[in-house]
Amino acid sequence: MKVAELRELKTPDLHAELDRIRRHLFDLHAQAVTEKLENPHQLQVVRKDVARILTILGERGETSIEEKQYHLESLATHR
Repeated sequence: MKVAELRELKTPDLHAELDRIRRHLFDLHAQAVTEKLENPHQLQVVRKDVARILTILGERGETSIEEKQYHLESLATHR
């Protein structure tokens, strides 16, 4: 995603997007280990997307981003 698109999202939406992208990154890592990853450059692109979101959340004054992500993940697994 582009930075302009990410900046338009609200903070809860950014947290949800961060969760989605991190899950995608995990899937890409799994594919890389099993040698089924067609384009290794995808790992770099997704890591940069994670960094962009974390930067925007930091600019908005969000603190404890990792704790909030853990909390959101635990809520999602308990449903």
